[in-house]
Amino acid sequence: MSTRGPVGRLFRRMLRKAGRDLVPYTRESHPLARRMHLIALSRVDLVLDVGANAGQYGRSLRDAGYRGRIVSFEPMREAYAKLERETKGDPFWETRNFALGDFDGSAEINVSANSYSSSILEMLPRHLQSAPVSRHAGRESISVHKVDTVIDTISVGSEAIFLKVDTQGYEKRVLAGASVSLNRIVGAQLELSLVPLYQGDVLLGEMLRLMEDAGFVLMSLEPEFFDPETAQLLQVDGVFFRELRVRTQ
Repeated sequence: MSTRGPVGRLFRRMLRKAGRDLVPYTRESHPLARRMHLIALSRVDLVLDVGANAGQYGRSLRDAGYRGRIVSFEPMREAYAKLERETKGDPFWETRNFALGDFDGSAEINVSANSYSSSILEMLPRHLQSAPVSRHAGRESISVHKVDTVIDTISVGSEAIFLKVDTQGYEKRVLAGASVSLNRIVGAQLELSLVPLYQGDVLLGEMLRLMEDAGFVLMSLEPEFFDPETAQLLQVDGVFFRELRVRTQ
């Protein structure tokens, strides 16, 4: 149905009153369509899904048409069990039960009640105020490895790697652990905070400079986390690609 005519506009107003809307699925207007276009343009054949939780990101890629390899990393036991169930029967979607960071060893992760807000870093009051369901629910011992340590065994046969990092304030440490292998990565999606939400997290401006220094161009921003009371945007996902790689396809 077109939303340009009077009937279409009425239908859209009704949807908005019900808390819904219609957005054209085109790369000009839809963040997922834009991201998938960039992934296809760079011929990505391996996605490293860091901070996979129960597999929500990988599932969204599959639903959007990506059929290449995915390797999902999730350190927490309960979330990893759900991730394994989600990937069952998909031979091109692998899982690893550890976190990625800037060292090889072990750590304690702060488990949140909603699971996906869990982080090695301590949550700040601003985050909890905006999302009470993210309250602290315990701690868990986890294994941690660097991207540089594991990439050779994971990337065999792959030529174009896309790195997605959703680690609740730990993104810079993941990139630090990929200092040697980052030049093999053609694109990345990083969760970026506009205000401090975790103790020691790195904000949007510094992360943009870090990615620019590494040779990446910011191609898209996808709004992610809002304060429900004030409507302030707190986190976005930044989608980055190497400019020459995109332009020469």
